[in-house]
Amino acid sequence: MKLTALLKSIAALAVACSFSAAHAAWPERPITLIVPWAAGGGTDATARIVGALLEKELGQPVNVVNRAGGNGVVGHQAIAGAQADGYTLGMITVEISMMHHQGLTQLTPKNYTPLALMNVDPAAVTVSVASPYKNMDDLMKAIRANPGKLKASGTGQGGIWHLALAGMLKDLKLEASAVPWVPSNGAAPAMLELAAGGVDIVTAALPEARSLIDAGKARPLAVMADAPAALYPNVPTLKSATGSGW
Repeated sequence: MKLTALLKSIAALAVACSFSAAHAAWPERPITLIVPWAAGGGTDATARIVGALLEKELGQPVNVVNRAGGNGVVGHQAIAGAQADGYTLGMITVEISMMHHQGLTQLTPKNYTPLALMNVDPAAVTVSVASPYKNMDDLMKAIRANPGKLKASGTGQGGIWHLALAGMLKDLKLEASAVPWVPSNGAAPAMLELAAGGVDIVTAALPEARSLIDAGKARPLAVMADAPAALYPNVPTLKSATGSGW
């Protein structure tokens, strides 16, 4: 079933339960699509693509609203707390399955009505072009020689890109603390921090790093996937570069 059909079915049910049949047409006004991360990141980009397509099919504006902050809690809370009338949608991300374990919120996936899976992207390891690390071997040697010196970012503390880094390090027989994590409100601000020299590594999806890679300001070293990405086929997999299948 198409996403628009799902939305119409859910909205019709919500309206039928709350209003008379005379008000059952949907949508009668603009729709809000909440993104719990900063503008410019992968979740934001996906939301804007989907929002534009929905606008064409529904004939109403779909306004993407970024509600970043609190390691993703602010936006996810806004989605969960919205009236269930079909006029507020949200792009929940995998972090919603982790936040309650960190004590950040009591929200879990059970607080949402899932409609469709929008996007799946593996993490990649990216450094600045100004860094001396030309490949994963260079980077791992630097981490082993100076544990705690290099800093990384990509999302909030304990978020999916943080777990990508921590899991990689543990799989390569290093402590997760060997590369301290600098929390951010998403991959977009993390990539800007990388280009500015504030952090040394960003673990995030290649599409999120694309603008700075294509601008010659960032260098992808590996992708955590079974095969190279079609976007950058010359970027090796983490397995081929390090032996880690994380």
